[in-house]
Amino acid sequence: MIKSVVFLFSLIFFFALPVKSQIKHVVAKGETVFQIAKKYEVTPFDIYRLNPDAKNGVKENTTLLIPKTTSSKALVHVVAEKETLYGISKKYNVSVSDLENWNKAILQNGLKKGQEIFVSKPSAEELKSISSAIVSRPKVDVNATTHLVVAKETKYGIATQYGLTVTELEQLNPHIIGGLNVGQTVVLKPGVQIKKTSNTILVDYEVQPKETLYSLSKKFDIAQAELITLNPDIQDGLKIGMIIKVPSNGGIATLNSKVKDSVLSAKTKVNLLATVDKTQSKNMVLLLPFNLNKIETDSVKTKTEHLKTNKFLNLTLDFYAGAQMAIDSAKTLGLPVNVKVYDVESSKYSSNVATIISKNNFENVDVVIGPFQNSVIETTAQLLSKYDIPVISPLSKERGLPMNNLYYSIPSEDLMKVTLFNYFKEKQGNVVAVISSKKVTSKEYILENHPEVKHAVFNEKGALDVALLKTQLVKGQKNFVLMEIEKASTILNVTNILKGLQKEYDIQLAVFELYDALNFEEIPMTNLTDLKMVFPSITKVAETPEEKIFEKEFKKINNIYPNAAAKKGFDVTFDAMLRICQPEGFVNSAATTKTEYIENAFDYTSNNGMITNNATYLLYYDSDLTIKQAQ
Repeated sequence: MIKSVVFLFSLIFFFALPVKSQIKHVVAKGETVFQIAKKYEVTPFDIYRLNPDAKNGVKENTTLLIPKTTSSKALVHVVAEKETLYGISKKYNVSVSDLENWNKAILQNGLKKGQEIFVSKPSAEELKSISSAIVSRPKVDVNATTHLVVAKETKYGIATQYGLTVTELEQLNPHIIGGLNVGQTVVLKPGVQIKKTSNTILVDYEVQPKETLYSLSKKFDIAQAELITLNPDIQDGLKIGMIIKVPSNGGIATLNSKVKDSVLSAKTKVNLLATVDKTQSKNMVLLLPFNLNKIETDSVKTKTEHLKTNKFLNLTLDFYAGAQMAIDSAKTLGLPVNVKVYDVESSKYSSNVATIISKNNFENVDVVIGPFQNSVIETTAQLLSKYDIPVISPLSKERGLPMNNLYYSIPSEDLMKVTLFNYFKEKQGNVVAVISSKKVTSKEYILENHPEVKHAVFNEKGALDVALLKTQLVKGQKNFVLMEIEKASTILNVTNILKGLQKEYDIQLAVFELYDALNFEEIPMTNLTDLKMVFPSITKVAETPEEKIFEKEFKKINNIYPNAAAKKGFDVTFDAMLRICQPEGFVNSAATTKTEYIENAFDYTSNNGMITNNATYLLYYDSDLTIKQAQ
């Protein structure tokens, strides 16, 4: 199955730094290189350059040389949409109370998208400076006669903003009675005439270095005043990395476009096949951890034994099989993409990725996929940053230091939780949490971010207090019971109780993820299906004719049906190939378009340099013993 794999010998190289720019750090018990890097505001690569042996792990009481940072200023974080103090605290390994103390003036009106907050202790001068700089958001012009509708706005919000009722707004704009459309212009005062224009598709765009209001207005063919209306925050000036709303232009595909009879086309949001540029050849590299050199030199196990016992190798082979289907499909479609595959010989603390990059010409590479391990992929992104090459992390759930060329294709765990709670809110549900004492992180997350949630309790014998639970449920309303329990016997007991209470209450079970205990044989599947257990997921259920065709073709080639890793390999690889073939290139395509394929969607968003896929799904167990997507 493995084709065109390039073998290279391991070679590690390092760059020396002046001694005067270094400080010493004694490793504490349990510390890792990545924790130390975060502490000193450097990258793991910086530490490895000065301490080559650290590649093999660090031991307690070992002394490491750490490069001094050029600035003593406190770290600043730009708040993204739907972010919470809890989520930010986890990202920077600080407490919520510290964030609140460091940002008292900034947070006096709550946490808001676009705010810049301190995530390390600021100096007295910085606090004084920020306090004097804080100004209230510009008030809406009372003389305004029209308003341009932007994403996620509601009639109520617009009416309240301008001192109108919803009824008055609808009387002035009969065309919005059925709902708002992004890009519409609504009248705010009687007698005002507006031009009839077609609805504009708005997309997210990340502000690049040296860009100005003037250059953006020319780039997207929009007046500067309209750009400010869409993005009030830019009135105080543009900043690199800002995510703003801009109109889709001719270089971006229109929504809901389709390619006839193609299993390979993006199904929703944007069809990238419609805008492929076939005039210029592109280059893609796959860095996959086959570790074939270790297999060849292993005198104990045969290759067959390795295939049977090495789970990591099987994961790699499954991913590569899916990627190979994407590569073959791209050739059939005429995409001008050259592909090279290198074997990354990696372990927990080392890899040959530095050797691969040093011995091969990456200057003209348009995108790199892999490796798998977060520590190795961070090193890869660091080494390739000088070429501005996008590096995609295909499978890692871990998050390290933010890099402007590193793309995480797996949504974050916090985003999954946000997806679930957004569903609760949308359904106007009453939420009761049933959390065991060992699920401390889950309980803290709920307490920090959702104080409205009720908490069921267990007695001294570990049994659920049913009498209290019944007082927490609401008749005539949807009741979501969020369960986080590690013991199968307790899960069985709780689900049996909830099934019994369904006669009196509308109850739906919810979990943050499909953890192992839910799959134990002692828990009947009907307990989960009767309660229509809902959970967030990074993948959807493949159920369209096109998706079934993919599964059939995969089986024809590989003699087995594709698993999640194989589908991920296809989706990530095909998406990357389509994006590098767009006129605007991978970076701009990733910033402005959302795509969906066999099982995965891709909606990349930059948050203070950390670029993560924000596309998630919400699934549930249906009574017919199938998994469906929640509406």
